[in-house]
Amino acid sequence: MVSSPEGDRRSEPEFVQSLEGSANVVRFAVSEEKNRKLHERMEALGIYEKDIEEKFIRSSGRGGQKVNKTSTCVYLRHIPTGFEIKCMKERSQSLNRFQARRELMRRVEKRLGRLTPEDRTLDRVRRKKSKRKKRAALKYGQAAGVPDQEFE
Repeated sequence: MVSSPEGDRRSEPEFVQSLEGSANVVRFAVSEEKNRKLHERMEALGIYEKDIEEKFIRSSGRGGQKVNKTSTCVYLRHIPTGFEIKCMKERSQSLNRFQARRELMRRVEKRLGRLTPEDRTLDRVRRKKSKRKKRAALKYGQAAGVPDQEFE
């Protein structure tokens, strides 16, 4: 099988010099925007690649022969916090590395007491549900689960 000199650019992460020129940045098989946001968020939380111990192990589950023969499962250990993350959601090792880092950031944010993106989404849903419930109470009264004012 003949391969192009460039190879499959999306299959493996690249190490590139950051704009500041101080540290290497890992790029994954996702869009440039997602890579940029990931690294910005990691810097804001004080998570550095040098503090992450990374291992690749064989996956299990769905994916067939591909996951049974290749080490696509990613095991991350953040040394300063001691968090351990194991990710095998995708068939691609690069995507699993990306997902594992996202999960690490979510856990660090929770430990710091910050709202994670998932928490913000849940809060938004709770507010919408509460608003709907109030509207229903005004419109239907007791049928919506709110006791009528006359009977109290």
